[in-house]
Amino acid sequence: MISKICLKNLVASLVVVLLGGASFAVAQSAPRPTLDYEFFKTRVQPIFLKRRSPDNARCYACHEKEKHPERLSLESLSSGATTWNEEQSRKNFEATSKMVTPGNVKASMFPFHPLAPEAGGDGLSIHAGGRQFETTEDPDYKTIAEWIGGAKAAGR
Repeated sequence: MISKICLKNLVASLVVVLLGGASFAVAQSAPRPTLDYEFFKTRVQPIFLKRRSPDNARCYACHEKEKHPERLSLESLSSGATTWNEEQSRKNFEATSKMVTPGNVKASMFPFHPLAPEAGGDGLSIHAGGRQFETTEDPDYKTIAEWIGGAKAAGR
């Protein structure tokens, strides 16, 4: 005959096994997206150097590390360079990654802050470089959203 204590232990063990299996199944079905460095380097990082309109500064113009040491702080370009080297790109990736929640664009400061308030952007704080994205349909905004959503570089 099974004692009450043994029965309680058996039931508790069964619950742990069942719940553990359920959480494992959930984890298996919905993996958390990760940020892809190559996608960032080839598709997102060039946006920082792009002159988007006559009314807006390039992201790099204000967010260069020397001028903007906090939050989105981009490495200074080497003298005469038109883009970042590998080490600088990795540092830019690290700095930008701190401003996103992988898999959740709406919870990410980047690109929420430079998005026009009418499109759902940060209306409480002024973005000195202008609103870089008038809508979430902007191709560059979509590229950034893809990266945050876990997009991988071609061939990966």
